Amino acid sequence: MSEANALAVGTEGVVEDFAADKQAFHMPWGKAMMWIFLLSDTFIFGSFLTGYMKVRMSVTDEWPNPSEVFALSFGGDPIPLILIAIMTFILISSSGTMAMAVNMGYRGDKNKAFWLMMATAAFGAMFVGMQAFEWTKLIVDEGVRPWGNPMGAAQFGATFFMITGFHGLHVSAGVIYLIVVALRVKSGFYERTRGNYEMVEIAGLYWHFVDLVWVFIFAFFYLW
Repeated sequence: MSEANALAVGTEGVVEDFAADKQAFHMPWGKAMMWIFLLSDTFIFGSFLTGYMKVRMSVTDEWPNPSEVFALSFGGDPIPLILIAIMTFILISSSGTMAMAVNMGYRGDKNKAFWLMMATAAFGAMFVGMQAFEWTKLIVDEGVRPWGNPMGAAQFGATFFMITGFHGLHVSAGVIYLIVVALRVKSGFYERTRGNYEMVEIAGLYWHFVDLVWVFIFAFFYLW
């Protein structure tokens, strides 16, 4: 068979496979849809952070020093970024418990998967609570608003509340999502309807994405 004929036969085979409604990539729809959602979310967060960098580099007023703005005192001298460090540690730890929950799900140990997912949700709730405390401190004690900032550039409040608020909304939704999935794991819902605990991995994809986004927010807002 000539090279041209071989190419024609191969092309016809590909067309026939797709026309026959065969699965081209062996990925469950639930996981594929989650990846598409996370990709769209990546563009949104990327746009926010790009806008933040543009604003940060173009403002003429002095940008507040994060080490001073986000310092916290426990009765002595203020400790720079101590609350943010704790929040970051909690969120990174939640990635560990989520990874273990996925592992237990694939092993079919629904009891351990349930408790590890609940631990992950608890870490997420702690993070949101600390973020609420951080917002309260900035608004009540420091007088920061989305339209103004007594410590320097007015754009600081707008960018900070928009980006950290959008991320906090994702964490809050993730906590609810994890609890719902965990309860279904414990009740055996996925075992009866799907025969596996793949949904645990799908929830894990979302949670790891939320954790990864926080790494970028931490670097841009608190370390720059």
